Formats: sequence, C-alpha cells, structure tokens
Amino acid sequence: MQGIQDAGFSYCTPIQGASLPHTLRGHDMVGKAQTGTGKTAAFLLSTISDLLKHPIEDERYMGEARALILAPTRELAIQIGEDAEQLVKHTDLKVHTLVGGMDYAKQLQKVQKNHCDILVGTPGRLLDFANNRDIHLDQVEVLIIDEADRMLDMGFIPQVRRLVRLTPPREDRQTLLFSATFTPEVLRLSEQWTDKPVMLEMEPERVATDTVEQKIFITTASEKFNLLQNILRDDAVDSVMVFANRRDICRTLYERLKKKGFKVGLIAGDVPQNRRMKTLESFKNGSLKVMVATDVAGRGIHVNGVSHVVNFTLPEEPEDYVHRIGRTGRAGQTGISVSFACEDDAFLLEPIEKLLDMKLPCTMPDEALLADVPVPARKRPPAKKDTPVAEPVEKETAEVKEKPVEEKAVKEEPVTEAPKEEAPEKAPASEEVLVAEVPAEETPQGSQDDQGKAAE
Repeated sequence: MQGIQDAGFSYCTPIQGASLPHTLRGHDMVGKAQTGTGKTAAFLLSTISDLLKHPIEDERYMGEARALILAPTRELAIQIGEDAEQLVKHTDLKVHTLVGGMDYAKQLQKVQKNHCDILVGTPGRLLDFANNRDIHLDQVEVLIIDEADRMLDMGFIPQVRRLVRLTPPREDRQTLLFSATFTPEVLRLSEQWTDKPVMLEMEPERVATDTVEQKIFITTASEKFNLLQNILRDDAVDSVMVFANRRDICRTLYERLKKKGFKVGLIAGDVPQNRRMKTLESFKNGSLKVMVATDVAGRGIHVNGVSHVVNFTLPEEPEDYVHRIGRTGRAGQTGISVSFACEDDAFLLEPIEKLLDMKLPCTMPDEALLADVPVPARKRPPAKKDTPVAEPVEKETAEVKEKPVEEKAVKEEPVTEAPKEEAPEKAPASEEVLVAEVPAEETPQGSQDDQGKAAE
C-alpha cells in the first residue's frame, strides 16, 4: 500500500477496476486496452499481491523467476520495470529487467547478485539468457504478455512461443494477456496460452482520445517542416512528441530541428540503447522539449505531461494513430494532437476515421504558420567575443614595447643607444641590456682603484 501511495494512485482507472477483482482471485484474463489506460499498474498490482501472499521459504536458484512479463520494445520493458521497482520498494521482492542493446555481462551480474521475483524483458534478450541457463522459467507463477498485437506485427511470436514452453503448463500458472485489438491471431494465441480466461474488452478508441483534441492540417510535403517549427515555437507548447513512419525521416527531422535551435532528442531503432535511455530521461526531466520517434520506439514511451503530439506523417496502420495520440492526454489530463496530411498520405485518413468512428476536423493552416523562420541570430554572439579579444592583445603588446623604453630611460646614458636597435626582435634587445649592464657593474670597481691610488 505504501508503494501505491508513493506512486500517486488515488483511484482506479476503468480497466483497473474491471480487471483487479478477477486477477486478484487468480483467474486468467485476456484484456483489450490501449496504452495510457492504466493496464500496467493493473497487472503489476495483482502480480505483486500474489507474490506477497505466497512467499517462498525454500532455497531458490539465482535467476529463478516467479513472475515473467514480456514486452515488445525495450522502452516499454524498461518502463514496466521502473514501475514495478517503485511499487515493490517497501517489500523484499526484487525486479530484474533484461533488454537488448545493453551489456549482457552487467545484466548477468545483477541477476546473480539478487533473487529474481519479477522478470521483465524483451523476447530476444530473455531467450539469450534462457539458452545460456542464466535464468530459469520452470517455476514461473504468473505470466504476462503485454501488447500481443505488437508482438505479432514485429514477428516476435515464435520467440514468445519458445519462452512460454519454458514455463509451467497453463493450468499451473496464471496468465494475463493484453492487446490493443482482438484480431483472430491474438484470440487464437490466447486460447493456446490461457486457461478459462476472463475476457475483458474496454472501448480503446474512446478511452484513448476523449481527453485529446485532434487537429488535421491539410498541407503540402514541402510546407510540412515550416509548419512544424512554427507550431513548436508556440508558447503554449511545453513538451512535444513528433512521429514519422521511417527512421530516415526521423533522423532528418532531428537534424533540421537541431540546426534551428530546438532542444530535440531522437528515439529510433538505429540509435544505441544507452543513448536512447539518456535521451528519454532528458525528455522526462524537461531538458529536451521535442522528441522525434518512430512508432516502434515510441510505443513504450510513457511520459506524463506531454502537451502535444505531432504526426509529421500519417501512420500506415490506423491502430498506430491511436497509440501515437495516446502519448498525450494521459491519466485524465488533456492534450492536443496535430497531424499533417499532404498529397502523399491524405488517403490514410479514411481508415483512421473508420477506426475511430468519427470525422476528424481538417483545416488549412494560416499563412503565418507556413512562414520560414530563419534563426541565424543565435549564432552571432560567439563572433562578437572575438573582436574585443583583439583589443586587449594590442594594448598588452603596446605596454610590452613601452616597458623597455621606460627602464632604459631610468638607466645611465649608455642605454640611449638601445632604441636604435629595437626594431629586429626582443631577444637582441635583451642582450644589449645585458651588455649595457656589464660596464655599470665594472664602474664601481674602477672607482675603487682610483680611490686606492689617491690614498697612496
């Protein structure tokens, strides 16, 4: 309960209120729910409750998991792991997260250091650990498969099948399966992996979009970038996620926005995992205002406070549109979704409207939003710093030239010859000073000899 309080939960979302009565009793469940509805907390709370009610007192192997959570993307797996750690921090339960793109040895050290109660990961990395016998799944009590439809789209189902076979039979474990859509393939998988499940179906379209104001701008492909940068410069825009269909489009957007002076980050499949995590953390804490992402990478990004979502290109799959705009308007907050429709992708609007069962408002952007905004002024300040630097250098050189003159003027008459040879370099001038000093030192000796002769 302390972990729930620390997480800031004060009431159940619809899916939590509908699922917890069944899952807390140990029933299998197949749930249809979108991201942003609170389903992660729903299956974590029931899993943690079950593990606490049935503690293991016998000796256990390191890497022997009690609960297994499968997620399609690294970001989603990491997010689930962080949520689980927050909920169990006042208990003795240990959470481990295994994803690709990270150092295998470091992950293995953590697994071997503490017992594994809740294991979260992506199918590929989990299989690597299982094949090396670094984790053991034969004692799994709870199996959770999140976003099964995305698993199908990304081709992970063969790997998921192998992992499921390593767990106990479905009659001896509790299985929870979540999906954004109930396609025939997903229902077929649920029949194979669950035992007499409770079917729970939320209204995904309405749940995801009720709190999001949706806008469609009809524009051309050449005007998209100007439209984007003018929207981002609006004072009402606090935190933005920009989606595009391909990695190359995302990288081009990232580089162009960066040149325009925006604090922008990039999350795509070709970005190293460590860098993706740092970028995501910077976006969460507000260091970055804009995040450019692909659908696959952006699927697992759960960041509170995202004010706007921009679809630079309309998604080819209508379901991805719902997932994209679900990044804003989360947990009861309101958000704004802006989509660009041009001659290349306007035809994708119709299937999106059919899925949402609503007509999306389409407007032409104002001319002010299409104007190009040059930002060379931000690069001028460094050039100004160079001009004042040259002035003190000249003053210093002038002072250096004046110093020998002042010193020589103080000395005796032979020094007056030095200014004539001052032109070549400073080194010869210093030698002349030494030569001039030699007679100055000898003159006292000569005067002493004269005094001696005079005494005689």
